[in-house]
Amino acid sequence: MQKLTQAVNDILDEQFGCDNVISLATLDGSFPTVRRVNAYYENGAFYVITLASSDKMKQLARNASCAVCGEAFRAQGIGVSLGWVGAEENREIFSKLQAAFSEWLDNGQNDLYDKSCIILKIRLINGVIFSQGMQYDVDFT
Repeated sequence: MQKLTQAVNDILDEQFGCDNVISLATLDGSFPTVRRVNAYYENGAFYVITLASSDKMKQLARNASCAVCGEAFRAQGIGVSLGWVGAEENREIFSKLQAAFSEWLDNGQNDLYDKSCIILKIRLINGVIFSQGMQYDVDFT
């Protein structure tokens, strides 16, 4: 397994540095549960806008371990809430999420002024990326 190199990070940026639908698996007790989420990749992490009261956030509060899977990519990670999308400390990442998710973010289903509208950060631990016939086993830590 190799450390995350700039070349592999560039592949991830190209594939996932925009709005992507990926699968996110969490644990509900001892049972895995999976759902599809819109996500944006940057510097070894995926970012998702969600509600603090969602099942995924309740499950991650009990066990932060999770897994993600996308086109030609799979990884394990740790999910943490960064808090409200409008918090000062989230300004930089939220502006990137607004740009990435611009096609649907203001469609009336999200209340960005609601303090329970949060950013989920999935910090990647390890993963496998496939690109142009190559397989990269990556240690993100």
